[in-house]
Order: sequence, then C-alpha cells, then structure tokens
Amino acid sequence: MFTSLSDRLTDTFRNLKRKGTVTESDLNSTVRDIRMALLDADVALPVVKEFTGRIRERGLGAEVHQALNPAQQIVKIVNEELVAILGGQTRRLNLAKTPPTVIMLAGLQGSGKTTFAGKLGKWMADQGHTPLLVAADLQRPNAVTQLEVVGQRAGVPVFAPERGNMLGHDASLESGEGTRSFGDPVDVAVDGVEEARRKGHDVVIIDTAGRLAVDVDLMRQAHDIRLETQAHEVLFVIDAMIGQAAVETAKAFADGVGITGSVLSKLDGDARGGAALSVATVTGQPILFASTGEGVKDIELFHPDRMASRILDMGDVLTLIEQAEKAFDAAQAREMTRKFLADEDFTFDDFLEQMSAIKRMGSLKQMLGMMPGMQGMKEQLDSLDEREFDRVEAMVRSMTPQERGHPKLINGSRRARIARGSGVSVSEVNQLLERFGEAQKMMRQLKKGGGMPGMPGMPGLGGGAAKKGKAPQRKKGKSGNPAKRAQQEREAVQKEQAARDRSFESAFGGGAPGAEDDPVPGQDLSGLKLPKGFEKYLDGGKG
Repeated sequence: MFTSLSDRLTDTFRNLKRKGTVTESDLNSTVRDIRMALLDADVALPVVKEFTGRIRERGLGAEVHQALNPAQQIVKIVNEELVAILGGQTRRLNLAKTPPTVIMLAGLQGSGKTTFAGKLGKWMADQGHTPLLVAADLQRPNAVTQLEVVGQRAGVPVFAPERGNMLGHDASLESGEGTRSFGDPVDVAVDGVEEARRKGHDVVIIDTAGRLAVDVDLMRQAHDIRLETQAHEVLFVIDAMIGQAAVETAKAFADGVGITGSVLSKLDGDARGGAALSVATVTGQPILFASTGEGVKDIELFHPDRMASRILDMGDVLTLIEQAEKAFDAAQAREMTRKFLADEDFTFDDFLEQMSAIKRMGSLKQMLGMMPGMQGMKEQLDSLDEREFDRVEAMVRSMTPQERGHPKLINGSRRARIARGSGVSVSEVNQLLERFGEAQKMMRQLKKGGGMPGMPGMPGLGGGAAKKGKAPQRKKGKSGNPAKRAQQEREAVQKEQAARDRSFESAFGGGAPGAEDDPVPGQDLSGLKLPKGFEKYLDGGKG
C-alpha cells in the first residue's frame, strides 16, 4: 500500500543522513521532499500542511541542534508526527457493560462493509465472544445473501428476516404492491438486537446499506439505525484506495451519522495510501481495524506506531511476532522441542507442519515486508514466487508416510514416482531431497552443540575440533625456506591424493582410478566388481 511513499521518504532520509550537520537549508529541502511525497500519495492538503509545519517547527528547535546526531533526530520527529496523524494511541472496541455490544458499520457501497462484517465477527469469536451478524442492507442487490455466505465462512450466525433487493426478483410483485419495497432496515436492525438478547449473543454487528455517493436518504437511514439501536460503536468502513475522495466522504459521515472510529479496507492493494494518512485527522476519530485481504482472518488491529514504522521502512516486528504466535500451535512447538532433545531426526512430516504454520501467518511477501530495511530489497520481494511453497508441498505429499519419515529410502524409481505425482521434474525432487538432507545435517550439528555446519562449535556446548581432555593440535606453519616450503606443499598434495584413494577403495572395493586406469571407449569393464546391492541403483531399482 505505502510502497511509493515509503520509497520516497527512505531516499529523502538517506540523503539527510549523509550530512554531518543539518542546516536550515537542509531542513527546508527535507520538508519540501516530504510534502511532495505526501501529496503524491494522495494525502489531503490540509493534513500535509499541518504535518510538514510541525516537522519544520520542531526541526528548527533545540531538540535537533543539541542532538548528538541531528539527522537521526529529524527522522525521529517525522516518525512521531506520523504516529500522531495516524491517530496516536491504539484504540480498541468499547464493549458495553451490559451485553449485547452493538456495532454498526457504515460507508459507501463497495467499500467492503459486508466482507468486513464477517471478518469482525470471526475476530470477535476468536476473542471468546458470541457475535450475531444482522443483515440491514436491503438496498443493494443480493447483499443479504452475500452476508449469509460470509457469515457461513466465518462460522458466525446471521439474522436476516428480510431478503431485500434480490437480483432478478422483485419482492413487491409477490405482495401485489405497485412500488418496490424491500423491508425497513431500521426495523431489521432493532429486531436483530432483540434477537441477540433472546439468544444470548454478546455482540451485534449491523451491516447497513451504502450508496455510490453520499446522499440525504443514506445519512437519514444510518442516523436512525444508530439512534434506535443505541449503537455503542459506529465504524466508518473506507476503501483505502479511493485517495482524496476519502476526505469528503469521511467528513460527511462524521457530521451526519457521528462515527466513533474508522476501518481501512483493501489495505493490501497497490494504491498510494492517502486515505490512511487523512481519515483520522479529518474525522477526529481513530482507525480501529485494517482489512488486509479477502479471507475471513485477514483483519488486524490498527497500531499507528507500527504503521508509521512500516512507512519509514523500520519494519513491524511486533505484528510479525503476534502472527507467529497465532499460527504456531503450542503443542506442536512442544513436540518439536521434545524431538530435538530426544535426538530424533527432523522428518518431512515435521517439515509439512512448519510449512502449514507459515501459510497460516499469511502472505510470505507481507511477512518479509515487515522486516526492517526491506524496502531496499523490493525487487527481490517482487520476484519471489510464493507458488514454490505449493510445489514443494505437492512433492512432499506425493511421498508415502514411510518415505516422509525415512527420506534415505527414496531411490531412483521412487523419485520418478514422486515427480509424476506432483507434476514436477525429477531434478526438482533431487534438489528438494538435497536441501532437506542439508537441513537434517544442520539440526544434528545443532543438537551436538557443534554450531552450524562449516562453523566452529559454540563455547561451552561441546563440538568443534577439541575433544574433552585433549588440547587441539596446532597445524605446522609454512617454512620460510623456499625449498622446504615447496617440499611441504608436495607432501600435502600426496597426502590428500592418498586420502582420496583410500575413500574410493573403501567405497568400491578396488583401487583408485589413476590417469592410466581411466576408462576409454571400447575398454572391457566386465572385471569391475561392485558392492553388494549396488546394481539396483544402476537400473532404477524397485520402490
């Protein structure tokens, strides 16, 4: 969402940090670059003026001139002011002391209210609540049906006594009326709250009608629903991709209905993000949630400080940790720890569990984008093919349970079968097995306390070259005498060749092939003896 803005701000601060001191001219240039970046991102002009004015005022003050690193101090000021225009502190839903808590969703048609209703219902259910969705959007064709589908996906019940405007079906024709009538949304909302009280639901989420543009009827209807249901929260759902139009729309709803907070939908899009930086300042109400995808779980609390860090390419590690805690099951983590301590090998079944947990965390690109400094690796992130996960999973699932637990069983014919079953080439299966073998080797090395393969052991954890009770032998240094040094080098080469010969001899039961023994076209190889059972690897073997 904020890629363009983040790139421009990062370039601006990179140029600033190259300077040892920051003059007034440097500050004016930085503020001008920030102003242009914000305007280009579709941030409302009044918000830009207020934002850059505060940065300039603070930048000329003593906190910058007396700082040890003035450039870093200006970045800190920009971060703090960015948090301020995004709403300051994180604000959570205000729940009623006496249930049910009534949450009303308002906004224009197409802003994502119905989809967000299902996401919020799922999020509340995960928090231990018992939500009920109320279908009070009777104007948009098939809006009631859509909410029922979304509610079913989220596992949340839907109260829908009226069918509303159904595409291809006019409710007024059945009743013999001459005018179109889809029921009264205010009555549906009030009845929905009563239904929640009767059935013990502690949260009511009302999906209201929208229009293509703000009009008097829409405002009156939304205002009446709020008054009649005594809604505790009125959340304005705004499409984060509409840019400058967000300002007028947000202000109209704030004045006409009286919103208590906002929700940014479609935050995973490629728009410039001006709505997010405008709506909190314009309405005077905080942003509570961000909708980041199409799935019912693609919802997160809006943290102004974390969003500011993302925009300034400082990462969002806290959100990443929270997503990991949700995705990784505690029982699975304990089992992995037990296997590690019990010196059991890492298997493909363990690999599948880990991959499934990573998928539950969401898009890999989004996760990597939360790491600090990733804006400089944007091209690498864009070229990342997340379908590779699916190909790897297909290969693993094409293995038998025995093969997953014992990868060494996978010979030539089994590899061919796995490749056919997963729709990949045999070379891709070979690469997977090779990488997995390296992962197993690394796990074994870590268990022994020897550190990563190819690296020295950690102090106090064993491993490494030194053995208990014996001091490590020092290698002889090279002689300063040229003739003696040449002799040492010849001896080292001879020792290395002898070691290779011995390893070849132990593997194949014969002598090492020297230059005179290399096979040539037409040479008789019938006398070559192979180890017992090795023949099956030459003809493919049987799985």
